[in-house]
Order: sequence, then C-alpha cells, then structure tokens
Amino acid sequence: MRTTRTATALLAVCALAVVAGCSGSGGKGSEDKADGSGGGGKTVTTARMKIAMVTHSGEGDTFWDIVQSGAKVAAAKDNVEFLYAANKEGKEQAQLVQTYIDQKVDGLVVTLAKPEAAKAVVAKAVAAGIPVVTINSGAEFSEEIGALSHIGQDESIAGEAVGEELNKRGKKKALCVIHEQGNVSLEARCAGVKKTFDGTVENLNIEGTNMPASTSSIEAKLQSGKDIDAVVTLGAPFAAASVQAKQGAGSTAEIDTFDLNAEVVKQLKSKEIGFAVDQQPYLQGYLAIDELWLNKDNGNVIGGGKPVLTGPALVTEKDVPALEKFTSRGTR
Repeated sequence: MRTTRTATALLAVCALAVVAGCSGSGGKGSEDKADGSGGGGKTVTTARMKIAMVTHSGEGDTFWDIVQSGAKVAAAKDNVEFLYAANKEGKEQAQLVQTYIDQKVDGLVVTLAKPEAAKAVVAKAVAAGIPVVTINSGAEFSEEIGALSHIGQDESIAGEAVGEELNKRGKKKALCVIHEQGNVSLEARCAGVKKTFDGTVENLNIEGTNMPASTSSIEAKLQSGKDIDAVVTLGAPFAAASVQAKQGAGSTAEIDTFDLNAEVVKQLKSKEIGFAVDQQPYLQGYLAIDELWLNKDNGNVIGGGKPVLTGPALVTEKDVPALEKFTSRGTR
C-alpha cells in the first residue's frame, strides 16, 4: 500500500500516527485486535455524552456504513450515545443539524460536501457552545466555521495521486465519474486528476442514487468514446457499476476507484479494478467521536486544529491479503 503525501500532508499524517496508529484506542492497532471488533479499550467512566453525526450520504452508500462502524466503536468506548442522520441535499442536511442543535447534543460531527448550504447552521452550533468536528468533505471551510478540526483526506492531493498513477500505467484518456453534482470534494478529486495527468480527462455526471441509470450512463459514454482507456469512479459502489458498464460496452478501459469496500477488494483480487484510493473512513468516524470526547474530558484538539489526514493510500491487488479480513467485517 503506497501512501501519497506532500510536505503539509506529512505533518498531518504524523499527527494522525500519534493519535491513531500508536495508541490503544483506534487505528490499525485496534483493527488488529484478536476480538475482531475493529476498536478497543475499556469503556470510560466519564459522564454520558450525546454526539450526533450528520453526513451527505445517499441511500446505499457503503462508505458511510464504514464511517459509522468506527464512530460506534469509539462511542461505546467513550460512553457516548451516538446519533446519525444523513441527506444528500444540502438544505435538508442543514435542517438535520438544526434538529440536533435543538436537542442540545454535546457534540456534532458534520460533512461539508455542500458548504454554502451547511456553513451557517454549523457556525450556529459552534456559537451555541456545541463543539464541532468536520469530516470527509469541505476541509477548507472547517476553520472558518469554528470547528475543532477536520478529519479526512485532502481531496486535491488524492486526485493528483490518481493522475500520477495513471501516467505510470501509460493511460491517455480518463473518464472521471461524478456521482453527486455540487459536491465540492468530488469536484476537487477530478480537478486533482486533471492537474497531474499527462493525458486528457473528461468528467461525467451521473445520477448516483439510481444505480441502473448510472451504469447505463457510463456504458453509453464508453460506447461513444472508444479511446477512453481509464475510468475513475469517486466511490466504491460506482466501481462495480463501471465494471458492468465496461462489459456492456465492450470496452478495454481500466476501472480505478476512490474508496474501498469488500466488493472492491474482490475486484482488485480478480484484476477487474486496477487500483483504489483508500481514505480510511473507519478512522474518520472513530477519531471524530474520540476527539469530541477528549476535548470535553481533557481539552484536547487532535492535530492542533489543523486537518488530520486519513489518506490517500493507493491500493492494488498486492495489498488484498492484508485487507480482506478488515473489509469482510466492514472496517475498511
């Protein structure tokens, strides 16, 4: 597994290593525990907390199941009541945040995929004295709204890593599949690919909540664009759709993807997918809950308020043996 870093990313990864990789309360060390729970440590004796997470997940997106797996393990350890809600539309997501403000939760974990819709209400939570950690999307807006920190990958750096890998693989024309229009993180990924890829990149917007329609859109594009030799999907479920679309179109394009799940690991093993970009969603959920608990109990801020990077790492079929047991239990 090859982790891509810039100098800035390296500092954040080092901070992450101190918190997650070397402690008994999260990260790979806890994933390797014999009980297979994906987390560890005894339950704390501090006062009960209530923490809510609001994300932009669409229906059936397995990525967010993994985020929740990490959050739930941390919540159990930290004596936290964990609440979760999601909506792919920014306005509805903001309403969910407001609901939790009204419930006077002790902490909020939010994504900023559509920041213009969510920033104001998240800032309102901070003003009300509710600490906020942002995860996954909108890192550049996290400090602005007063969040403690942001936990996730730098999407531009991740996209740049994909462009560089496509160069190494000799690709000339890539299709970057955006499954949610207006999501700043997805747009940053494709922009990053374009920045470093020596070939050409064309974006394709699909209806991510309708998998049959998404598959058909990708297939039609591959049929009309016979020179496309790489398809980059921005979420694990769409890798499987692209594999199916490739077969339907009779294309020889390589399928590559952001994010892991059990299906992607199987397809890496069978070489139906060339490589995947792992941003460790389990860590995003786990560390966000842990940070809010640590902040209340001990005044800690993970990463000193700077973004804490959980990726990117490029994963190929060579990494499958080490990952299979984790993806099978839903923690990678």
